[in-house]
Amino acid sequence: MRLVLAMMRHETNTFSPLPTPLRSFGPKSGQSAVEVYRGTNNPLAAFLDIAEREGAEYAVPMIANANPSGAVDSAAFEEMADRICDAVRAGCDGVMLDLHGAMVTQEFDDGEDELLRRIRAIADEMPIAVALDFHTNLTASMVGNATVITGYRTYPHIDMGETGRRAGETLIGAMRGEVQPMMLWHSLLMLTHMLCQTPHDQPMKDIMDRAMAAEAAEAVLNASVFGGFPLADIPHVGLSAVVVGDGDAAKAGGLLDELMEQAWDRRADFVFEIEPIETSLARARELDDGLVILVDHGDNCGAGGPQDNMNVLEQVLNLGLEDVAAGPIWDPGSVAQMLDAGVGAQVTLLLGGKTDSPAMDLLGRPISVSGTVRCITDGRFVVTGPMATGSRMNMGRTAVLRVGSIDIVISERRHEPFDTGCFTHAGIDPAAKRYVLIKSRQHFRAGFDPIAKHVVLVAGPGVCSSNYEAFGFKNLRRPIYPLDIDTSRNA
Repeated sequence: MRLVLAMMRHETNTFSPLPTPLRSFGPKSGQSAVEVYRGTNNPLAAFLDIAEREGAEYAVPMIANANPSGAVDSAAFEEMADRICDAVRAGCDGVMLDLHGAMVTQEFDDGEDELLRRIRAIADEMPIAVALDFHTNLTASMVGNATVITGYRTYPHIDMGETGRRAGETLIGAMRGEVQPMMLWHSLLMLTHMLCQTPHDQPMKDIMDRAMAAEAAEAVLNASVFGGFPLADIPHVGLSAVVVGDGDAAKAGGLLDELMEQAWDRRADFVFEIEPIETSLARARELDDGLVILVDHGDNCGAGGPQDNMNVLEQVLNLGLEDVAAGPIWDPGSVAQMLDAGVGAQVTLLLGGKTDSPAMDLLGRPISVSGTVRCITDGRFVVTGPMATGSRMNMGRTAVLRVGSIDIVISERRHEPFDTGCFTHAGIDPAAKRYVLIKSRQHFRAGFDPIAKHVVLVAGPGVCSSNYEAFGFKNLRRPIYPLDIDTSRNA
C-alpha cells in the first residue's frame, strides 16, 4: 500500500489586510517535515501513525500551515497544490489530507475543493480522506470530491489528532472493502458568532454530542458538525454538517436532518451581543477574588487579526489596572528597538498600531509606552496544554516590556495565546498575575481556563469583530440569518 499524506491549512479572513504568501506557510516536505509533526496532536500525526501501523509506504510532499490572514496568494496555492498533485501523479493507493476547510485564494473561493478537484482529475477513483477544522465552510463540491470527511468536534481544538484518526481509519476500512462510505451534507443559511459556537457549551453542545453518540454507537461511520467561519465574504459560509453512512443513506440522512433542525431552531442562541469596552473593563475591575482573563476578541490573529490594535491595552493602562500580563503584541519594529537597547534598559516605544484595516475603515494607531526591557527570548517553546500538544511554537524574537506593574510581551511573529507557554517561556507566570490581557476568542481556554477565576470578553475593534453589521459583505448567500432576521430555513 502506498499513501500520500499532506497538510495544507489556512483559515482565510477576506477582510484581513495581511497578505498570505508562500513563506507564511513555512512549507516543509519529506522526513524533516515528518519529524516536526510526529507524536503531536495534529491530524497529520494520526495519518503517520496509521500508515506506519499498516506497513504502508508513504510520501509527505507538503506540510504547510499559516496563521489566519487575507486571501492566499495564487502563486502560493499553486506551489502547494502542485507538490501534492505531483505526489499523487507519481502513484499511490490512497490520499490522507490535513486541511482547514476555510481557505480562500486570490482565485478560488474554496481552496480545499480546488485541491481535491485536481487530485480527482489525476485519479478519479482515488480514495481520499480529509480531516477538517471545526470552522470549515463546507461545499457540495468538497464533499463530492472526497471519500470521507471528518471535522474537529471541539473548540478550542483539542481533538485534532483524533479527527485525523477518524478520517484515516474510515479510509483504510474502505480501501480494504470493509465499509462503503456514503456522505450526506447540509449547510444552513446562518452566520453563527464564533463566541457562541463552542461544542463545550450550549447551544452547540448537545448538537455535537448527538453526532458523537451516533458515531460511537456505530449507527454511522462518521458524523461532524461545523460551526463555520463567518469572516469570509464568499457564498458558501454557514453552519453545516456531514454524515458518513456505511452504504446506508437513510440512517445518515435521518441523523443529518436531526442535527440541522436542532441547529436552526436555536439560531438566535448563536448570536453574540457585544458591549462597550469601557463596560467590560469596569466589570473586570470589580472582580477581586482571583485571576481575571481579559479577552480582546476583535483583534485575534487566530481569525486573521493583525494583533497590533492598541485600543484595549490603552484603556487598561489608562484605568490603572495593576499586576497585568499582556500580549503577545505583534510589532517587529519595537522588538528590534528593545533588542538594541538590551535587558535592563529604559525605552520608550510607539507600540503596535502599525497596520491599517481598510475593509473595516480602521487606521493603525500606536500608543506611546515607556518602561524597562525585562527579558529577551527567541520566542520558541513547546506546547504543553491540550491543544496541539507537543507542537513547537515560534513567535520570532520576543521581548518583555515592564511598564509599572504591567508586563507586555511583544513578538516578531503573530501568535494566538492558546497555551501559557507564550508567557512562561519569557519568565512570566500568568497564574500569579491579577489580570492577563490576551487577543483570542476561544482557543485561549485550552491553556488559560484551568488557571482563570474569571473571564471577561472585551469587544475591541478589528477584522475579527463580532459586530457583523460592520462588515461590508457582498458575496454571501442572501437572505442569511442574522443579517436578514426573517430568513427561513428553506430560503
